[in-house]
Amino acid sequence: MYGDVLRGKNAVVTGGARGIGLACAQALQAAGARIAVWDRDEAVARESAATLPGAIAVSVDVADDRSVAAALADTEKRLGGVDVLVASAGITGPNATVADYDVQAWRQVIDINLTGVFVTNRAVVPGMVARKWGRIVNIASIAGKEGNPNASAYSASKAGVIGLTKSLGKELANTGVLANCVCPAAIKTDIFKQMTQQHIDFMLSKIPMGRFATVEEAATLVTWLASPLCSFNTGAVFDLSGGRATY
Repeated sequence: MYGDVLRGKNAVVTGGARGIGLACAQALQAAGARIAVWDRDEAVARESAATLPGAIAVSVDVADDRSVAAALADTEKRLGGVDVLVASAGITGPNATVADYDVQAWRQVIDINLTGVFVTNRAVVPGMVARKWGRIVNIASIAGKEGNPNASAYSASKAGVIGLTKSLGKELANTGVLANCVCPAAIKTDIFKQMTQQHIDFMLSKIPMGRFATVEEAATLVTWLASPLCSFNTGAVFDLSGGRATY
C-alpha cells in the first residue's frame, strides 16, 4: 500500500511475535523496513521472525531497562541503528473493580504497559536524535481516554501512554524524530483470552460500527505514522475506534 517508503530503515516492534505487533511487523516489512521482533516469548518471536525474510528475533522484558538496553545493543549489532519503534507489547490484567483489584496485578500491568513503553522509548531516542530522523509509534487504547469499568490498571496504563507520547512529541519536535500514539478500540487477538466474556461484550457494545477492528487496520495506520509520509504530526493521538471516540 505504501510502496517502499521504509526501504533502508530498521524497525523494532515490541510484542512483535503475535497480534497487533506481528501485523505491524508484516506491514512495515512490506514497506521496505528491516524488522527486529522484540518479545519476551523468545520461541514464538523466533517463529514469527522466520516468516519475515531478513527479520531478527530478540528476547526482551520491556519493563526491565537492563533487558531493553541489551536488546537494543543486540539489534544495533545485527541490523544497525533503530529508525522506527512500534511499542506494542502489553497485557490486559484481570477484570475486577478497583476495590477488588489485586495490587500485584496492578503493578504488573503498569510495569509492562506504561513503564515498558517509557523504557523502550527512552532507549531509542538518543540514537534517533543523533541521526536526525526517527519515528516512534506507541500503542495506547481508547480505554486510556474513556476508562473502561473493571479494567482500572489497563485504562490507567494506556492513559499514561497517551500522556507520555504527548510529552515526548513536544520534546522532540525540532529533532526530526516524531512520536505519536494509536488508540484502538478492542481488536480481537490472543489478548482476549485475558478478559471475561462480559468485558468483551461491553467493549463491542460501545462501538457504533458494531464490530472490532482488525490487526491489519491497525498496522496500516501504524505504518503511515512510522514512515516519511507522516511529517507534521507529533505528540498526537490517532483513534481507531469504529466511531467510539468522542474527543
